[in-house]
Amino acid sequence: MTDIRFPDGFLWGAATSAYQVEGSPLADGAGVSNWHRFSHTPRMTHNGDTGDVACDHYRRWADDVALMADLGLRAYRFSISWSRVFPEGTGRVNRAGLDFYERLVDALLERGIAPNATLYHWDLPAALDDRGGWLNPDVAGWFTDYATTVFRALDDRVPMWSTLNEPWVVMHAGYMVGEHAPGHRSTWEAPRVSHNLLRAHAAAVRAYRSIGRNRIGLVVNLEPKYAASDRPEDVAAQARAEAYMNRHYLDPALLGRYPDELREIFGEAWPAHADAEAADLREPIDWLGINYYTRSVTRDDPSDLPVREGRVRQDRHTHTEMGWEVHPPALTDVLVWVRERYGDVPLYITENGAAFYDPPVARGGEVDDPLRVAYYRDHLRAAHEAIRRGVDLRGYFAWSLLDNFEWSAGFAKRFGLVHVDLETQTRTPKRSARFYGDVIRTHGAALGSADG
Repeated sequence: MTDIRFPDGFLWGAATSAYQVEGSPLADGAGVSNWHRFSHTPRMTHNGDTGDVACDHYRRWADDVALMADLGLRAYRFSISWSRVFPEGTGRVNRAGLDFYERLVDALLERGIAPNATLYHWDLPAALDDRGGWLNPDVAGWFTDYATTVFRALDDRVPMWSTLNEPWVVMHAGYMVGEHAPGHRSTWEAPRVSHNLLRAHAAAVRAYRSIGRNRIGLVVNLEPKYAASDRPEDVAAQARAEAYMNRHYLDPALLGRYPDELREIFGEAWPAHADAEAADLREPIDWLGINYYTRSVTRDDPSDLPVREGRVRQDRHTHTEMGWEVHPPALTDVLVWVRERYGDVPLYITENGAAFYDPPVARGGEVDDPLRVAYYRDHLRAAHEAIRRGVDLRGYFAWSLLDNFEWSAGFAKRFGLVHVDLETQTRTPKRSARFYGDVIRTHGAALGSADG
């Protein structure tokens, strides 16, 4: 039996995003974001929940950084609110908003916690949404101007940057099915949004190369697809599903071409100029972030447009409160798949975690969350197995540091390592937080043996 040990220098962290934790969305001169607008629209979120307070991180950031240090985190992945820095999306810089992130970064560094900053985690300035948002070809320039301002302010202290978080969710949830801001439902809009997201990513990376001194990457959510049977129809559905979600952004960003299946999926809605411009979307990055939560067993389903694939529920396995199957081996599979398809780009697991029912805080001040402990244990073992199989995996960020605003699900789903009382904002580390701290302290040995 061999004890698990992660490589020297492996980066251990946790992640959040601005609208989910900060609160105070209009404080100190910040502008309205599309998510502020969306969450204040009736029936768009569970129970009408909004991010107006969220975890009050905008005011409690110093205590939260101290909490991170107490848990033993070596890195913190957070996002920057575009509308906090540019209230109108372009033009005037809100110095007070930028100062907030300067204070946060300085506090992290004082505690020995490496900042990992995401430029876009779904909250677009509403002023830009009014001008078409991600449908407007000018958005790549708007994004680059915003990114350049933030680079100049923080790059001397931020060692890791990412341009976009989960562009697939921006496209699919925001423009295809309408579950996220801005709430559109259009097969015609979706591929144009994808193309503009990728144009913005590539332009921001090019801008960073001219002024930046550290590392920049892209973060995608990947959901491994497995055919439900060997029937040709199911195998074809698996290929379409994989292209739609997993290769949709990686192929253009890393290979300079779109998957052939996308033209079949979108049909006449596919923009011809996207193929002609795909080579310009390939811009070398320093690292790739992978957000993994679950897998999908797929079958052919002509009624489920536009991909024509249906998910086959795997009832023999545990499912999270989000309805997602818990299947750690798929994490190993997807990491190996990325290496085999795209080469040895340095990888980080930038989100991994689970929403489970949490019992009330006990008198002793702890939340016992055994399912989440098991989730982290088994997925970290799966990550280690990928390293054993030759994947250049350099870090892991648990999602999420805090129970937070879970987008359209409001506060109904809790992913946090740390319990947040929504009435008092009291933070209480869960047993999973202490477990993760032990993993960090022992460099993986707390996971047990590789054979266990």
